Amino acid sequence: MSTAGTDHATPPPGPLNGLRALELGGIGPGPFCGMLLADLGVEVIRVERPADAGTEQREEVLNRGRRSLTLDLKSDSGREIALDIAARCDIVFEGFRPGVAERLGVGPHDCAARNLRIVYGRMTGWGQDGPLSSLAGHDINYIAMTGALDAIGERGGPPVAPLNLLGDFGGGGAYLALGLISAVWEAARSGHGQVVDAAIVDGTSSLMAMLLGMRSTGRWEGRRGENLLDGGAHFYGVYESADGRYLAAGPIEPQFYAQFLEALGLEDPPGIDRLSPAQWQRLRGEVERAFLGRTREEWLEIFSTRDACVTPVLTIEEARDHPHNHARGYLQEHEGVLQPGAAPRFSRSQAQGARSVPHIGEHTDEVLRWIGRTDSQIDALRSSGVIG
Repeated sequence: MSTAGTDHATPPPGPLNGLRALELGGIGPGPFCGMLLADLGVEVIRVERPADAGTEQREEVLNRGRRSLTLDLKSDSGREIALDIAARCDIVFEGFRPGVAERLGVGPHDCAARNLRIVYGRMTGWGQDGPLSSLAGHDINYIAMTGALDAIGERGGPPVAPLNLLGDFGGGGAYLALGLISAVWEAARSGHGQVVDAAIVDGTSSLMAMLLGMRSTGRWEGRRGENLLDGGAHFYGVYESADGRYLAAGPIEPQFYAQFLEALGLEDPPGIDRLSPAQWQRLRGEVERAFLGRTREEWLEIFSTRDACVTPVLTIEEARDHPHNHARGYLQEHEGVLQPGAAPRFSRSQAQGARSVPHIGEHTDEVLRWIGRTDSQIDALRSSGVIG
């Protein structure tokens, strides 16, 4: 592992304190992976384009906690600098299309030639091989190809995109982070790094494990809005209140369901199996009518003393101001920008959440001096456009 902090600025605390990573630009899932690593204590150095140097990016929360370096990777000098940094890192990760890093001279073999223990992460939508690997795409395309998008939406309606949470971040960046740390652990024992091929289609398919299991036993029919966890069941869905606001209800277990019905003033019809999909549409209608009889706040008062798995559907602003958020601090405002706290939490190793996002290229000179470049060399690199 790298001895981050002995020859550079002190790295942040956290359970991964002591590791160092080089992030080669990218958008979406790659930066999210970098944020997770930085939150957990990895010293992350992010490479960005010289043309963007000095740009204000406080709202780019995914880039928080990094050192930002501008570098033209298409130049010989830029490539050499990137490899010099990689030689001092445990991890390199990028989000280029397959083959691009090799053409730039910063691919896995190039980095391994400088550092045998390097773990090299590759973040793509389709993966490094396969018929679609060279094609462009975004979150919605990747989750569409796994079957996940088809399963999300209301009964009789079209599929609904779940923002880019499922593919980019859930199936992409989070799996890349897991893969990188797993490979670092293995390298500590074997002495050899390896390539981590993190594809959003693979990660999204992994997230579908329970759904696929339910499908194999006939508990998931495949039609949107007609299944246990997609709003089909009357005891798992979203309901509108009298004031046009919404509540989420999930009293799956019988003890919660009993309190749910009691609060709504409904009875469990004798001889009716509430778990039977054939009954769900009729029972949902009864629940819908009941919820429309009171405002959201009135329902929250009623459910506040019941273990019925009913919560308000909050806006981001409401979530920020909710008492539970203040107790947990899972949304935090820093420099006027709302950010998530660090997750997960540790009893001893303090992870870092909301904090500053660097200006692009803010740490360029600092990083270059760290790898041995002199001030005159740095001036020459800036004059030639290799750095911003």
